[in-house]
Amino acid sequence: MATNITFHAGSVSADERSSLLGQRGVTIWLTGLSASGKSTIACALEQHLLHLKKFTYRLDGDNIRFGLNKDLGFSEKDRNENIRRIGEVAKLFSDAAAITITAFISPYKADRSIARELHIGGNIPFVEVFVDAPLEVVEARDPKGLYKKARAGEIKEFTGISAPYEAPDAPEIHIRTDTQDLTESVRAIVQYLTENNYI
Repeated sequence: MATNITFHAGSVSADERSSLLGQRGVTIWLTGLSASGKSTIACALEQHLLHLKKFTYRLDGDNIRFGLNKDLGFSEKDRNENIRRIGEVAKLFSDAAAITITAFISPYKADRSIARELHIGGNIPFVEVFVDAPLEVVEARDPKGLYKKARAGEIKEFTGISAPYEAPDAPEIHIRTDTQDLTESVRAIVQYLTENNYI
């Protein structure tokens, strides 16, 4: 990291920004296996919140790898850096009073903890949502055919098959997409946001 830099604080406080925009920033961090339903829930949640006139933006794992993180692969080191960058970007969006929805496998507890601590350090709420479905269920869904390729050895370091997924110990919200449908999943998140005065 460069040493000849100085952080330049703005002239608008977080409270003033929230007051003027009529909402408070918060990051909603969806984590779970591939095909657990993260992106589907994130899209529906974003649409619902925008219809409520809430400034909301979604960061999706695959989409980010087309631009910001296109230089990263899927080794453990690259996965760590992928999530570090997303944690920083999510913090920036939420600092701007956006409701920021991230949909990333983010398989390692340590990486998610770093993202959480980053937000806590900036006094920005961080809501971890465990989008949970058993391996046999996500393998049966397999919309991109990735599990089939991973089982055939065509994809290395694939989470849930040849690379670990470390489930959250105490997420703010736990959604079971093998038993809860999309409407119920979105409702659970919106209810949490409402009860905690984020919307």
